[in-house]
Amino acid sequence: MPIKSLQIPTPDGQADGFAAFPDGGGRHPGVLLYPDAFGVRPVLREMAQELAGHGYYVLVPNLYYRTGPAPVVDLPEHIGEESRPALFGQLMPLIEEHTTDRVLRDADAYLRFLTAQPEVAAGPVATIGYCLGAVLAMRTATAHPGQVAAVAGFHPAALVTDAPDSPHRLVPELTAQVHIGLAEGDMTPEAIEEFNQALDAAGVGYTTEVYPGAVHGFTMSDTAAFDPSALQRHWDRLLPLLDRTLTKS
Repeated sequence: MPIKSLQIPTPDGQADGFAAFPDGGGRHPGVLLYPDAFGVRPVLREMAQELAGHGYYVLVPNLYYRTGPAPVVDLPEHIGEESRPALFGQLMPLIEEHTTDRVLRDADAYLRFLTAQPEVAAGPVATIGYCLGAVLAMRTATAHPGQVAAVAGFHPAALVTDAPDSPHRLVPELTAQVHIGLAEGDMTPEAIEEFNQALDAAGVGYTTEVYPGAVHGFTMSDTAAFDPSALQRHWDRLLPLLDRTLTKS
């Protein structure tokens, strides 16, 4: 699958990123894929290419573009438990700067760019994300209910908090179908119930599922959290969701 490096105009500058899409020309449904907290790196390219192989145009932005082009921190080839504290020491200030206002400005820009690409078909799009990216995917879907037909998040960061702008508080605005794939311990049973109640209020089709035995980060093959069976379950949930909500030519 071809990969194209891109510069995405935003109100705060140019966000670097890339797109993966099928060979052979034509136009394909658009998918906005938000990376996990470690950001854009080879494993994200592999995942985007896998998804493109199923007939989608996949846009992956560098979340931290305000700091610099990806990668904004030096990442080891394999992110083991021993390297996480130092990496998060560098990443947490960037994550904390990623306010809801910034997320929504970026989301507007990413969707505008995605839908303007000549390889992207007219019609609704999907937002998907991992860890921090799952929160961004949900915020994007709730802010653009007429445009986002599917949203999926895997091993998400906090979707239910006490904050006034907690992601779950805007879920009743959703029109998208939803899948949330959780590692054990990602959300308490009480938080899952509260999130599900918000989805019920939205009246959308959804599944929230704890993947047995999986730990946070299970989709990422370059981390110690990687779980091949949980990654496959993720594809088994994601691909049917996209297939029934996005129209392929």
